[in-house]
Amino acid sequence: MKIKSILAKPFAGYIYKQVKKSMHTALEDQERIFKDLVKGARKTEFGAEHNFQKINSYEDFKSAVPLRDYEGLKPYIELIKQGKHNILWKGLPMYFAKTSGTTSGVKYIPITKESVDNHFDTARNAFFCYMAETGNYSSADGKMIFLSGSPVLERVGGIPTGRLSGISNHLIPRYLRTNQLPSYETNCIEDWETKLEKIVDETIDQDMRMISGIPPWVQMYFDRLTERSGKRIKDLFPNFNVMVQGGVNFEPYKAKLFESIGKQIDTIETFPASEGFFAFQDSRQHEGLLLNTNFGIFYEFIPVQEIGNPHPRRLSLKDVKLGENYALIINSNAGLWAYNLGDTIKFVSLDPYRIIVTGRIKHYISAFGEHVIGEEVEYSLLKAAEKEKLKITEFTVAPMVEQGKGKSFHEWFVEFEDQPEDINRFALEVDNILREKNIYYDDLISGNILQTLQIRPVRKNGFIDYMKSIGKLGGQNKVPRLSNDRKIADELEKYLADAV
Repeated sequence: MKIKSILAKPFAGYIYKQVKKSMHTALEDQERIFKDLVKGARKTEFGAEHNFQKINSYEDFKSAVPLRDYEGLKPYIELIKQGKHNILWKGLPMYFAKTSGTTSGVKYIPITKESVDNHFDTARNAFFCYMAETGNYSSADGKMIFLSGSPVLERVGGIPTGRLSGISNHLIPRYLRTNQLPSYETNCIEDWETKLEKIVDETIDQDMRMISGIPPWVQMYFDRLTERSGKRIKDLFPNFNVMVQGGVNFEPYKAKLFESIGKQIDTIETFPASEGFFAFQDSRQHEGLLLNTNFGIFYEFIPVQEIGNPHPRRLSLKDVKLGENYALIINSNAGLWAYNLGDTIKFVSLDPYRIIVTGRIKHYISAFGEHVIGEEVEYSLLKAAEKEKLKITEFTVAPMVEQGKGKSFHEWFVEFEDQPEDINRFALEVDNILREKNIYYDDLISGNILQTLQIRPVRKNGFIDYMKSIGKLGGQNKVPRLSNDRKIADELEKYLADAV
């Protein structure tokens, strides 16, 4: 062991014990955080408008503070951008995390001096829990890469502003800087393809041990490395042994990534967003991600089927149930109040509180009343692919409404590593599995209202080319799994395997 791994061992053990301890105090921690948040924001403009002085319980809070998405929060954000203090939280934010939304355009999410630890310390905890549980401390001795956005920050209302992944580069402690790649200069390159070539230049002959990033962009990195060297990743980086990923479900990408590496390695799954770092994989022995219950966020949960209701049930952590899909609502020391994050989760354990991310509220198909969610389409496609021994590169699903031409159907755009021999048989297999997962979809098929789904094979790198065409190649950008309209589907028509 080298000096960094020797030093990492006791610290990882300490963090691991702290995380284990917090598992048993989750409800108490949530109650404490709720009181601290309300007290901390009483003298803000938001707190004054919503009578925080009179809030003494969660029931009071629900009556005083309605649910909001970013559009509902935007008037307050605009005041902060004008330089006004004490709007959503005391003082001014340290940063704005700039992110593009599908409906709200560019979003500016505040990060305060109180909330910044949530982002960095949770990532640290995930890594050290992995070390302590597995005994693999060697990653600390080699090079690490974080495939992230540019750390160059602009100023909006005097507040440093940029992508969260870029802001995170400024928060990495000094003891990790000597291990971190790529260089600051390379990280500042905005064009993803140019940046990727420079990253390959800087890492191809290094002792890479840990790689972190969103899976499709990690795959692009691996592909470039192999093209340049003619080697699999395990031969290029023999000490590479752990990959950290989040932002999307890992399962659709896992088979191809491991094939590129040439062996299976350990992975650490995380659930970060610009609004906060919500959960992480604390153990390889248990399903799901540990909900981050003691880092400045008070959570609320709304049953997904009620999210469109004028007055949906708002539940605190003590009232959640196993196996039910919830919309995740957050209140935080970044000044986000009853904020509908847009993600849906499901609890797979209540002792401790572990979750899986099941999709996005806006990313579902219910064009015909079926309400198919991301978890169901991912499961159906991967189950059928496993049976046929196929590898999926990327996919998305949209409704095809046939007006006067026959029955409507779900149209799946799928990029395969190697296409199935019989695409219609494979589509039927996916359809049958989806029918088992979703009774509403099954009723529509059985009732002769919908025809079985159809799969349109996308050519190799078709999704990459599509993302490039809309200016969202690389970084934290992701392809939505599901849409209720055909905006993405119509664009993907240009990238079909039979369109070349």
